[in-house]
Amino acid sequence: MDIPLDDRPTHELESIIVAHADQIPPAAANAPPPRASGPSGSLARTLLSQPSKIMAGVQGFGSRVGGDKKHPGRTTAASGAKGLRFLDKKAGGWKAVEKRFDQFAVDGRLHKESFGRCIGMGESQEFAGELFVALARRGNMTPEHGITKDDLKEFWQQMTDQNFDARLQIFFDMCDKNGDGKLSENEVKEVIVLSASANKLSKLKAHAANYAALIMEELDPDGLGYIEIRQLETLIRGMVSSQVTERTLKRSHGHARRMIPKRYRYPVNRFVGKATDFVLENWKRIWVFSLWLTLNAVLAAWKFHQYGRRAAFEVMGYCVCVAKAAAETLKLNMALILIPVCRNTLTRLRSTRLSAVFPFDDNINFHKAIALAITIGTLVHTLAHVTCDFPRLIACPKSKFMRLLGPNFHYKQPTYPSLLASVPGVTGILMIIIMAFSFTLATHSFRRSVVKLPPPLHHLAGFNAFWYAHHLLAVVYVLLIVHSYFLFLTKEWYKKTTWMYLTIPLLFYACERLIRKVREKSIGVSIVKGFISSAHLLIDDFNRHPFSITSAPDDEHLSVHIRTLGDWTTELRNLFGKVCQAQVTLKKANLVRLETTVVADVQFEDARFPKLYIDGPYGAPAQGYKKYDILLLIGLGIGATPFISILKDLLNNIKSNEETHDAAANYIQGNGPGRAYFYWVTREQGSFEWFKGVMNEVAESDHHVLIKHHRFLESISHRTTTDRKWLDLQNVIEMHNYLTSVYEEGDARSALIAMIQSLQHSKSGVDIVSGSRIRTHFARPNWKKVFSDLANAHKDSRIGVFYCGSPTLTKHLRELSQEFSHDSATRFDFHKENF
Repeated sequence: MDIPLDDRPTHELESIIVAHADQIPPAAANAPPPRASGPSGSLARTLLSQPSKIMAGVQGFGSRVGGDKKHPGRTTAASGAKGLRFLDKKAGGWKAVEKRFDQFAVDGRLHKESFGRCIGMGESQEFAGELFVALARRGNMTPEHGITKDDLKEFWQQMTDQNFDARLQIFFDMCDKNGDGKLSENEVKEVIVLSASANKLSKLKAHAANYAALIMEELDPDGLGYIEIRQLETLIRGMVSSQVTERTLKRSHGHARRMIPKRYRYPVNRFVGKATDFVLENWKRIWVFSLWLTLNAVLAAWKFHQYGRRAAFEVMGYCVCVAKAAAETLKLNMALILIPVCRNTLTRLRSTRLSAVFPFDDNINFHKAIALAITIGTLVHTLAHVTCDFPRLIACPKSKFMRLLGPNFHYKQPTYPSLLASVPGVTGILMIIIMAFSFTLATHSFRRSVVKLPPPLHHLAGFNAFWYAHHLLAVVYVLLIVHSYFLFLTKEWYKKTTWMYLTIPLLFYACERLIRKVREKSIGVSIVKGFISSAHLLIDDFNRHPFSITSAPDDEHLSVHIRTLGDWTTELRNLFGKVCQAQVTLKKANLVRLETTVVADVQFEDARFPKLYIDGPYGAPAQGYKKYDILLLIGLGIGATPFISILKDLLNNIKSNEETHDAAANYIQGNGPGRAYFYWVTREQGSFEWFKGVMNEVAESDHHVLIKHHRFLESISHRTTTDRKWLDLQNVIEMHNYLTSVYEEGDARSALIAMIQSLQHSKSGVDIVSGSRIRTHFARPNWKKVFSDLANAHKDSRIGVFYCGSPTLTKHLRELSQEFSHDSATRFDFHKENF
C-alpha cells in the first residue's frame, strides 16, 4: 500500500507488497504491456514534470538515511548514482585486465570478440560487443581494426569513471547506434533485446517492442519520436535514489549493535555468553547425542572387560576384546538406526510434550550419525578379526588350542580359508558387501546424481538406486541374525543377544511399513488438475487429504509442486507429460500459454491420469512456526514450497476470524506470528510461473484483509491501545522475490530492465519479470541487511528463521542468526530443511 516515505521504517524501504487493487487490471498478469493512451499519473511523468520536487525529495531521503560525509552537500542519490556500473568484481583491477589483454590480443590488438572476456564480461559477450563499438566510436576508432593496450586503458578509465554523468553518456552512446544524440524507438528496442539476453530474460525479450513503446510514451510525452539524454538521466537518478546504500546498512547495523546486552560487552563474558547460548539452542541435541555415545561406550567397555576374563583371551589377547566390543556397539546401532526413519511415529510425537525434550526434526541427521557409527564398528570388528584373531587362532599351539578353545571349534583347529568359508565368515562378508553398496549409493554424490557414470552403470546414480539399495539392508538384518547364531565363542542361546537388540525395533519398523501400505491402498486420491512447465515442474491438485505441501491445511484441495531433479521425478514428469499431450491432442483443449507453462483448461476422467498414492502426513521443521512473534521465511528455488503453505495458512486464519475482530487481533498479537517476511531466491525466470497465482492471491488477500480491519478498528472509539497497535501494521505478509540471473541493481546491463520494471509496475501493478503483483529484485539479497533491518524493526521479539533450499546458504544464515541474537535485543531461532 502507498505510505509516505518519511513515515516508513527503514526495513520497509524495499517492501514489495503491491499498491491498491484498483491499479491492477484483471488480466494484466497475462497480457503484454499496453500502449499508453492519454495522460497518465505514472512515475516517469511525475519525475519529468517535477524534477525540482524529485531532487528535493531525494535530498530529504539522503539526509535521513545518511549522506556523503566528505561532501555534505551531496545527496545520497548523487552518491548512489555510482550504481550505473559497467564492470563488476569479476573484472578485477587494471592489472588483471592488462594480463587478459596479453592473453587474448592478436598482433598487439584486441578485437571486439575478445573484449568481453578481457574486461570480465565473458557471460555478456553481446553487451560487451556493443559497449566496445560505442567506446570506439567515441574515440574515432574503427572497431573492426581492434584496439591497442593504450586504447584499452583509455576505455577502462572511461568505464570506471566515478562521475555519473560520464558513465551515463557512455550508456546513452551505446544505445544511440547512429550517433545523432537521440534515441529512436527502434534503438531502444535493440538495447532492450540486448539487456534481456544478457540477463537471460526470454519473456522480456519477446515483448521488447511493447516495452520500447512504453519507454517512448513515458519519456516522450510530446510525441517527438525520440528521447534525449536529459530525460533518461532524470528517470535513472530518480530510480537510483530509492536504493538503500551500503552506508545505510552500516548505520542500521551499528544501531542494532548499540543494543548489545551487558553479558556480551566484554570478551570473557562474550565467550561465556556464546557458549551458554549454544547450549541453550542445542541442548536437546546435546543430551540425546551424549546419551547415545554413553550407551555405546558402556556396552563396549562391558564387552571388552567380559572377554578379558575368558579363555579366548589367552589365545587371541586384546584383539578379541576389541572385536567383541565393536560387535556390541553394532548390535545397539543396528537396532537404533531404524527408529529415526519411523516417520509416522515421529510425526505424531512432534505434537506431544516429548517434542520439548527430543529433537525430532534432527531424525535424519541422527540416522546418518548412527550409520557412521555402524561403518566404524564394522571396520574395527572386521580388521580385529582378520588381521589379529584369525592369525593367532591358526598359529596357536595345538595342545593349548584344544585345551582352551577345542569344544568351540569341534576339536578341529581352523585354517584361514576354513574361517572365511564358515557360516560367520560368509555371512560377515555378504553383510559388508551389501552395506558398502547401500551406504555408497546413499551418499550425496550418488543420490543426487552428481556422479556421472557411463551406461549401463548410470542407473547406479539417482534416487531410485538409493531407494532400492537401501531396501537390500533387510537382507543384512537376516544375515546378522544368522551370523550371531553360529558364533564360535558363544554356544548358549540366551547369551547370543543380537536378536534381543533387534526384535522390538524390527517389529516396530515392520508395523510402520504395513500401516503405510494399508493406508496407500485404502485412501483414494482423485486428481483434479495437472500441468507441466518448461522449468521441469509438475503441479497437481488432488481431492482433499490430510496432508499439505503448497496448499494450506484448510484448503479444499491438496497441491503438490515437484521439481524434476533425478530419475524418479523425471519419470513422474514424463508420465504426466504423456497425459497432458493426449488431452491436448484428443480433446482439443483450450490452451493458455504463459511463456513457460501450458495448461489444459479441461476436466477429464481420473482414469487418464497416472495412479497416485499418498503416504503421510509427515512433519517438517517449519510446522512449529506459530510459536514465534515474527517469521523470516527463506526459500531457494523449489524450496519455496513449504513457505507458500505457511503464508496461505496465515491468511486463512486471519480471514476466518474476519467476523470476530477480537479473535483476529488476538491471533496477530498473541496466538501466532504478527508478521511474515518471505524471501524467494531463484535463478530461472520461469520459476516464478510456479507460484504466480499464489503470490497474487497472497498479495490481494493480505491487502484486502488489512484494509477491512483498519476500517473496522478506526470506527470503534473504545478500542484499547493494544488493539490500536494493529493499525500501525502495514502488511501481515511482506514478499520479496529475487532473480539471480539478472545483474544487480546499478549494473549497466540491468539498467533498462530496472527502468522498464519500474514504469510497468507503476502503470499496471504487474511485475515484468515474475508476471505477478510482487516486484522482483535482481541478484541476491544482502542477508546481513535483512537481519539488521529485522533486528531494528522488531526489538525484543522472537523471530523464527526458516530456510529451505540447498546446503550452500545454511551456514551463513545460521551464523547471522547467532550473530544478531548476540548483538541485538532480538532473538533469531534458525531452522533449516535441505534438499
